[in-house]
Amino acid sequence: MNQEITNVPAIFGSDVFNESVMKQRLEPQVFCAWKSCIEEGKPLELWVANAIAEAMKEWATEKGATHFTHWFQPMTGVTAEKHDSFITPTAGGKVIMEFSGKELVRGEPDASSFPSGGLRATFEARGYTAWDPTAFAFVKDGSLYIPTCFFSYTGAALDKKTPLLRSIDEVSREALRILRLFGDTETKRVTASVGPEQEYFLITKEDFAQREDLRLTGRTLFGAPAPKGQELDDHYFGSIRPRVAAYMKDLDESLWRLGILSKTKHNEVAPAQHEMAPIYTDANTACDNNQLVMEVMKKTAEKHGLVCLLHEKPFAGVNGSGKHDNWSLSTDTGKNLFKPGRTPSQNAQFLVFLSAFIKGVDEYQDWLRCTVASAGNDHRLGANEAPPAIISVFLGAELEAVVESIINGTNYTDIEKSVMRIGVDVLPSISKDTTDRNRTSPLAFTGNKFEFRMLGSSQSISGPNIALNTIMAEELKWFADQLEASTDFDTDLQKLICKALTEHKRIIFNGNGYDESWVKEAEARGLSNLRSTAECMPAYISQKNINLVTRHGIFTETEFRARYEIHLESYCKLLHIEAMTMIDMIRHQILPAASAYATTLCSTIVAKEAVPVSCRAEKALAAKISDTTDSLFDHCTALEELMEQLPQGAEAQSMYYCKSVLPAMEAARKDADLLETLTDKTYWPYPTYSDLLFYV
Repeated sequence: MNQEITNVPAIFGSDVFNESVMKQRLEPQVFCAWKSCIEEGKPLELWVANAIAEAMKEWATEKGATHFTHWFQPMTGVTAEKHDSFITPTAGGKVIMEFSGKELVRGEPDASSFPSGGLRATFEARGYTAWDPTAFAFVKDGSLYIPTCFFSYTGAALDKKTPLLRSIDEVSREALRILRLFGDTETKRVTASVGPEQEYFLITKEDFAQREDLRLTGRTLFGAPAPKGQELDDHYFGSIRPRVAAYMKDLDESLWRLGILSKTKHNEVAPAQHEMAPIYTDANTACDNNQLVMEVMKKTAEKHGLVCLLHEKPFAGVNGSGKHDNWSLSTDTGKNLFKPGRTPSQNAQFLVFLSAFIKGVDEYQDWLRCTVASAGNDHRLGANEAPPAIISVFLGAELEAVVESIINGTNYTDIEKSVMRIGVDVLPSISKDTTDRNRTSPLAFTGNKFEFRMLGSSQSISGPNIALNTIMAEELKWFADQLEASTDFDTDLQKLICKALTEHKRIIFNGNGYDESWVKEAEARGLSNLRSTAECMPAYISQKNINLVTRHGIFTETEFRARYEIHLESYCKLLHIEAMTMIDMIRHQILPAASAYATTLCSTIVAKEAVPVSCRAEKALAAKISDTTDSLFDHCTALEELMEQLPQGAEAQSMYYCKSVLPAMEAARKDADLLETLTDKTYWPYPTYSDLLFYV
């Protein structure tokens, strides 16, 4: 069978109004004005916006677009869009296709039904979208998509992009101060670079349709383990099945057309689990692209008769799905600031950035934990498949030895056995990869970047990257404020690096994060262990965190508190849906199925006893099913009663769900899963794990 050959260079970015397209279609003065806007932050004049809008419209209509939409990222975790056509009426009942600079720059979608965390009253509908000229427009599904920010009538940020852009500017500003101190006068901007690896599951559309829990919650609320799981490790990096390979090929091509650097694809550890990893790019583009990746994954799956599951833990007993956020800082001159250098000066600069990161992660570990907290991720973190809920930093043996030498003021022996005194004037040439990776570490240094491994597969990556950018900006400011006032740069630099590493070395851990002994050790070190969303979210609005984000202009205090409210509200709503779905499935599917099978067994017992022949197996099975059915009925009733007694207030309600509702759900699930193993398969009302995980 001949497979159609894809001309990747020809299709890559073909549906994106990128810089090369703009250079071809815009007048030189218009293009230069746009470049000045990007590089120097200059505002776009209306005539420039009009010229860009006209070129953008012409390009889009040539590609079949009839509508445009301001594409934004409200605080739902997914994207939003309202489509308007290009048509404008003319005399004689005709229309022309028009698109103005005003329409490009600003839109006004209804904002009343989006989460606001109290930033606005529900009866106030006005919200605005503003074009983000640093993100490229693209064509998809017959519409021109324009990446935008989303804010309220009062100017409060109602989205994830606006604070991300603020954090990107802030970390660049503070990083430039450090670079100037080291004599770098060429760099004009420092970019936060991100590469989010995306894990996902694929199941058939037919099986998905028969599972109410998957349809309503994204995960299986019930399911006994299949006879085979992931214990043989045969799926991991194994041969990709033809149906999945076809899906991946289609997915790659769709992403490439949108300019998304989809690079790697493979089977993950769990059966039916897979991963896509891109080449990393600037944080703003990476966050936009990851939202597109998740959307395109789902739509592409439908074309292949599949459903893409992005829940963090769709199946109990096998690995869940996360998202590894590879984060670094790079200059516009092409230098990675987390890449160890070959000269003493380069390594001194590297150690400033490394020390700033370590200091920041230690000081703001609770906020980082909060950025990855969700009802779905609570099932995954710390479950011997993902990093624990304890934040720590992995450096590797050689880099940790360098750190210890700096702290202790001792000699350091490098991998080539040369001994040297650590100081800013003499530093070893630190190699990039001299130690193995630590997959149990929440934040692992991997040669020239940090891999934040705690993110959930379904979440927007904006929140974690806002935190990383802001924390880094804060610590670089701490270094810069003191070094700019120094009269002895080398001496003070060495003291500051030593001080930062000495005071915050507790966050460095190179061991096995899955080991129970680490929990005790972390507690002894004074590190937080916030196991659930309900437990960690109060730390989100600590005064320390509020001071940090307001000091750097990332959020106003009102905006920050609003996100806390939205986070808790989302957690409670998701668990409410799960609990009510569980009750519905027990009442209307599981109990009737088990009772029907028990009735059949009892009829068989009566018939056999009339002969008479032995019916010991039927009696034992019927008794076991009846006892378990009664227990499930009791647990379901208890869960219903709990749901009728919900307390008032977001914090109280979140703790109630965590401490009361979830344990009740687990107790009910235990009975239901036992019934699945006892009941004849022809009676069972939905596909089992064996059906779901081993069919595609």
